Amino acid sequence: MKTESLNKSNGGVQGVYSHASEKTGTDMTFAVYVPPHEQGAKLPVVWYLSDLTCTHANVMDKGEYRRTASELGLIIVAPDTSPRGDDIPDDADCYDFGKGAGFYVDATCEPWSKNYRMRSYIESELPELIGTKFPVDMGRQGIFGHSMGGHGALTLGLRNPERFKSISAFAPICAPIQCPWGEKALGRFLGEARAAWREYDAVALIEDGARADYLLVDQGTSDQFYKEKQLQPELLEVACRDAGIGLTLNMREGYDHSYYFISTFMENHLKWHADRLRR
Repeated sequence: MKTESLNKSNGGVQGVYSHASEKTGTDMTFAVYVPPHEQGAKLPVVWYLSDLTCTHANVMDKGEYRRTASELGLIIVAPDTSPRGDDIPDDADCYDFGKGAGFYVDATCEPWSKNYRMRSYIESELPELIGTKFPVDMGRQGIFGHSMGGHGALTLGLRNPERFKSISAFAPICAPIQCPWGEKALGRFLGEARAAWREYDAVALIEDGARADYLLVDQGTSDQFYKEKQLQPELLEVACRDAGIGLTLNMREGYDHSYYFISTFMENHLKWHADRLRR
């Protein structure tokens, strides 16, 4: 692991790091905020997964999480959204597919399958590194994210309930099987057999038996992608109701899809995670 930068903030340290990933076959960059803590203490960790076109830097620069994370004693990990590099397959004409748009899947179709393995990277490889290099209590992990990253947080959380004790999302893509973003990404990464897509769809996972104790979702009513039916939190609400999963769905009047929205409710989400990770 290579340290790219370290900055003191709110009594803690915001770091940016890189390493050679075995899963993606590339160098990967990620951000970790470690709040002030007693020497030898192990702290709960919350993973933040970012949206289309984003890197680790978007939430680090605009998410406004460090003050609250320091108050609550939470480590925040922000991975990248896809493999990077000049030799990595991409579709330069599409902002919503390829670099910056890995959709947290393990691709099975060529030419994507060699490098686009963000599911395995987040589920296994990066946690092993974080667990050995930072003062993390790996028995207390939460996950949240935004839009494509909200989709990643919901699906990773639902597939790994023994690992993630808390799951939340800002404006998540709730049912990618039923929206243009998801149909494009899952079809190209995974092929035409739609049954294989279901493990990357929160609504389908719940319909197929995945469970979590509780979910928290915030959605802005002025979000253009919500209006275009890319996000569809109503489908998640129905799936959770039918499965008996607790869900708080906050429809935030007048808020859009931007970090103005995310930063406004970041404190609420972190406090929600901290409460569950203390139990």
